[in-house]
Amino acid sequence: MLQYIKEVIDHMPTDWLKLTTHRLDIYNEDLAKTEFLQGLENLFNHNNSETLALSQLPTAYDYIRLGHPLSCILEWGIANLNSLDAKNVITFDSQTMPVLAILRTNALNSVNTRILYSDTLPEMLDLELLKSVYGYNFHVEKVADVATTDHFDGSTIFISEDDKPSVFALTEDIDFYISLNGHLGSILLVNSSQNDGYISAIQHVRRRETVAMTPSNCLTALKLLVCNVEKKDVPNLDSHSDKASVLKTIKEITNSPTTALVASSGLSMQYAIMMGLVHDAKARYKNKAIKFIVPPNCYGGTNDQARRVAAAVANVEVLDLPVDGDNNMVSSIEAILTQVAHQDAIPYIIAEIPTNPRVEVPDLEALKAVLGKIRSTASGAKAIDPVFILDQTFCPNVHFLGEGDILSEVRALSYASGSKFPSGGKCTAGYCVGNQKTQGLMDKIAIHLTLCDNEASSMQYKILAAQLPSMNKRIEEAYKYTREFVHFIKEVLPEAKINFVSDDLASQGFTPSVFSLGLPTKGATDAEREAYKRALNLRLINLMITEIPDESKFCVSYGQLHGSYWTIPATSTQGTTKEGDKDYIVRVSLSPNLDLERHKQVFLEFAKDI
Repeated sequence: MLQYIKEVIDHMPTDWLKLTTHRLDIYNEDLAKTEFLQGLENLFNHNNSETLALSQLPTAYDYIRLGHPLSCILEWGIANLNSLDAKNVITFDSQTMPVLAILRTNALNSVNTRILYSDTLPEMLDLELLKSVYGYNFHVEKVADVATTDHFDGSTIFISEDDKPSVFALTEDIDFYISLNGHLGSILLVNSSQNDGYISAIQHVRRRETVAMTPSNCLTALKLLVCNVEKKDVPNLDSHSDKASVLKTIKEITNSPTTALVASSGLSMQYAIMMGLVHDAKARYKNKAIKFIVPPNCYGGTNDQARRVAAAVANVEVLDLPVDGDNNMVSSIEAILTQVAHQDAIPYIIAEIPTNPRVEVPDLEALKAVLGKIRSTASGAKAIDPVFILDQTFCPNVHFLGEGDILSEVRALSYASGSKFPSGGKCTAGYCVGNQKTQGLMDKIAIHLTLCDNEASSMQYKILAAQLPSMNKRIEEAYKYTREFVHFIKEVLPEAKINFVSDDLASQGFTPSVFSLGLPTKGATDAEREAYKRALNLRLINLMITEIPDESKFCVSYGQLHGSYWTIPATSTQGTTKEGDKDYIVRVSLSPNLDLERHKQVFLEFAKDI
C-alpha cells in the first residue's frame, strides 16, 4: 500500500494540488470521499497509478475546504496502518478544531470529556475560553504513558505530538487520538466502532468551521508517510514577508482603518467573527440574548454555520432577514431591529452585498440610516446598536469601511472568501476588516481565529501575496465580459429573467462577474412548469460544459483566473437552505480570460433549440 501511494504521488494529476473547486457533474455528495476511495482501491488492486486513471476518479469533495483527493489518500493510508476504516481518519489544517469538534458533540449530548496529553497541549488552545464562551465542559490531565490510562465514563481524547503519520498507540480506553503535525495541521483517529456516531458530526465541523488539511500540506504528510522523509527535513515556509504584503494590499483594496485578519477560508473567518462577537456580548452584556440576523436564502454555509452556533451556544438565536426579490433589505432590517430592540437583545446582522444569487444591492444611504438609527427597549432605555457583518465576496473592490465611506459611521465589518477573486481560485483563504468603530471587536475576533488555529497557512499567504495585487484589474475585466454576455442573452432569449447589476450600480463600483438566469418555462400546471425549468437548467449547463470543456465547468466557483462556471444555487451554494427559500435558477460566473464569442455561439444554439 505504501509503495502504491508513493507511485500515486509521482503520477498524480496537477489539479489535485492546484484546484479549489471540482466538478459537480461527477460528484455524489452522499458518497463524498467514499466513492473516490472505492475507485482508488480498485486501481490499487490492479496496481494502476497512471495519471489518466487517477484523473478519471470520481470527485472526492466538490470543494477542497471540505476535503480533496490528497486528504482522502492520506486518511486511507493512515487508516490501513492502524486497522481502521478510512472514514475514521479525518485530517485538519487546524491543530485545535478536532478537539472543538468532539467537545461540541459531547456538549450537545451531555457526555463527559477528558483530554489527555503526554507532551504539551497546542499553545493556542485556550481552555478557559472554551468553557466561558463556547460552553464546553471537560477536564485535562497530563499522563506519562497513554497505555496506563484507566477507564473513563465519557469520551477520552488523547493529544500527541508526532514526528510523522504512522501507526499510533490506540488503546481501548482512548476514544479519539489527535496527532499534531506542526504547521501541517492534525490527524484525528476515531477509535472503536462505538464512536462511529461522532464521524458525521466531526466532518460537519470540518465542513463549516474550519478546513481539511490543505493539499500542499497533505502532500508533505504523504511524503513523510511513504518516502522516508524526516520531519526535520520538511521546509516550513516563512510567511512573514508574504503576510506583511497581504495585509498591506488588503488595506489598500478595502480602504479599511483596521489591520486585516486572514483565515484558512471564508467560513473559518466567519466562525471567528461570530465567536468573537459572542465573546464580546458575553463580556459586555451579561445574560442578554444574542440575535444573529441572517437572510434565509443566502449562501448555505453562512446559513448553516449561524444555526450551528445558535444550537451550541446558550442565549444565541438566528432570525430570518428577507432580502431578495419582493423583499427589501432595508425595510426588513428596520422591522427586525425594532423587534430586537424591544426585546433588549444584541443584534448582529450578516448579509451579502450584492446578494446571492440574485445580485441585488440595497439603497446604501437608506441602509446607513437604518443601521445608525437610535432605538429604544420596551422599558424606554437605549437599545444596543447593531453590528453589520458584510459578506463582500461578490464585490470585494467596493469601499464600505474607510473614513467617509458609506458604512464608516456605524459598527460594521466586512469579509470575503479567498477562493474567489482574492486568490483567483488558487487557495481558500479569506479575510476580514473593520471600520474605526469595530477595532475592539476585531481584537476579539483575532482571539478566536487564533484559538481555532484557523489563520491562513504559509502557502495561502504566499498565493494571496501573488494574486491580490491584480485583483481589482481582474474584477474590471471579468465584469466587461459578463456585461457583454448578459446583453447578448437578453437579445437572443428576451423571455429569460436575468438578475444582474444595473449600469447605475456599476458606475458606483459594483461590478460583479456573476449573474443569475431564470430560463423561460412552459406547462399546464405550476408543477409542470417547475419541472420543465429545472430540466432546462441542466440542459443548458450540460451543453456549455460539453461544447466548451476547456473553459466551462459545472461547479461552485467565482472569480477564477480562467473560464466560466455554472451552477444551480438550490443544489449547491444553498444546499442547507430551507427548501422554500432555494433558487432553482442557473448562476453563471465569468473570468477575465475566456473565449466569449464561443460562449455566445453555444448559448445561441441552446436558445434556438428551445
